[in-house]
Amino acid sequence: MSITVETDRQAGFCGGVIRAITKAEEYLASGQGLYSLGAIVHNEAELQRLTSKGLETIEKDSYGDFLLAPGSTILIRAHGEPPSTYEKARVLRTNVIDCTCPVVLRLQASIREAYERLHTDGRNGQIVIFGKIGHAEVLGLVGQVGGDAVVIEDRKMLEEAIASGAIDLRRPIEIFSQTTKSPAEYAEICSTIEFRMSRENELQPDRFRGTGLFRVHDTICSQVANRHARLTEFAAGHDIIIFVAGKSSSNGKVLFDLCKTVNIRTYHIGSASELRREWFRPDDRVGVSGATSTPKWLLEEVAEAVKALND
Repeated sequence: MSITVETDRQAGFCGGVIRAITKAEEYLASGQGLYSLGAIVHNEAELQRLTSKGLETIEKDSYGDFLLAPGSTILIRAHGEPPSTYEKARVLRTNVIDCTCPVVLRLQASIREAYERLHTDGRNGQIVIFGKIGHAEVLGLVGQVGGDAVVIEDRKMLEEAIASGAIDLRRPIEIFSQTTKSPAEYAEICSTIEFRMSRENELQPDRFRGTGLFRVHDTICSQVANRHARLTEFAAGHDIIIFVAGKSSSNGKVLFDLCKTVNIRTYHIGSASELRREWFRPDDRVGVSGATSTPKWLLEEVAEAVKALND
């Protein structure tokens, strides 16, 4: 018997990334220079491809000091940006191609509305965001409320925030999630807060839910949420999974960890050059999958390399 290789048809760029890259390619095709405010996608191979077409990446921290001629054009990627970035662009007289994902735009608007709601009539509530500290999308979300939000990455960080008083269980709380986080982890975080708040308010959970003191917003992208269920099935249906994602991809880490819990023989690589012959057995059913920031062409390239490695 010989190995078989299947590429996950559900893997590859999400709609927001496709939109941003398509707009970048269209603009670059006109022969004009284009600057991306931060990496347009967290995948090294795709960034190299776009760089070869003329896309230049500006690191976020240096944007204000970057010497751009008036009339230069920057691209705001799918992750979105805080209001301060648009103001900087205005001051620098820089043109903007805004490729913020529509899902992220709705989330930004929802956070602004919640903040206003939580600070009317003396309620003095809190915004909590479940996401990766320092992630571009999360920075954009926190910027919608002038930094007045608590970001937590996991259960441990939640407990620390409660213990330190950074999250006050006696105040109203509205919670949001970064769009690419794990639905299961978000549900656990929300359940923990609800339980702790109901106990703090000396109410049974059913009674507490009717108080409106804690509000959960379903802000994980549906494409990402569905991806988790499908990827679980894909990982379980193969003997070995080759998971392709950029090293800095937040979504890639989440999905790789999911694969690993389902299939212990899951390997994370960034390109075909990282494949190792010793990972494979003669009759393996190999599955090749990746993050929402992994291009289809790279998945196919890895699949072909797996076949060649085992011929």
